[in-house]
Amino acid sequence: MQKAFFRNAVAAVAAVIMLARSEEGFKIKKTSWPGLFMRSFCGSLGLICNFYAIDKLGLADSNILNKLSPFFAIIFSVFILKEKANKVEWLSVIVAFIGAAFVIKPSMQITSFYGFIGMLGGLGAGIAYTFVRLLGKKGERGPVIVMCFSIFSCMITLPFMIINFKPMSPRELICLLLAGCAATGGQLCITTAYTKAPAREISVFDYTQILFAALLGIFFLNEIPDKYSLIGYTIIIGIAIFKWWYTVKRKPAA
Repeated sequence: MQKAFFRNAVAAVAAVIMLARSEEGFKIKKTSWPGLFMRSFCGSLGLICNFYAIDKLGLADSNILNKLSPFFAIIFSVFILKEKANKVEWLSVIVAFIGAAFVIKPSMQITSFYGFIGMLGGLGAGIAYTFVRLLGKKGERGPVIVMCFSIFSCMITLPFMIINFKPMSPRELICLLLAGCAATGGQLCITTAYTKAPAREISVFDYTQILFAALLGIFFLNEIPDKYSLIGYTIIIGIAIFKWWYTVKRKPAA
């Protein structure tokens, strides 16, 4: 909970500064509140599950399970956005979950439980992203969405952090703040990318973080993925690349 709090505290400060410097300030559309709550609630659930999985699983494993979020978004866009998925999109969902099974390795062992928690993180993120799209269609600003989510998650995690607070050394505090800065920077960069190019052309590059996570895990944490996890990575990244290629080929450039 301390990690989740500091990760979003930095993002909250950054979003507040951005809104304070904008012309519209902190104005929020009245129709946005239900969507903002659902985005914040589901996003916070996904964030907490992802941080828990990172503690219990390898860095690459927890990241690839979190990257199931686009496939969960396909499912929930049917119910929330009333968008119809085609056969290729449904097939991509099925193949992605097959890949997840290789990473989770379902069994009665406790590691499988941790894997399912990691997948729940992807579920929460997928629903949250669906509500982000809904809010975008309604014309709500990105910094408003980031601010509400960040403040909400800080409010959720703060009581748990206080109850089970673990004293931190200066080095640990610096690491937490740097993690928050890295997450905020990444979020701002991907937001900028989506505003400069069609989503169908850049979304696949988000999966490069799996490669970065695997390499960082190997060099700094001595985490070597097993053969089943590697198969799972290949399946999930492969179907993500295929879906990206199919979408770009199917739709004309914007």
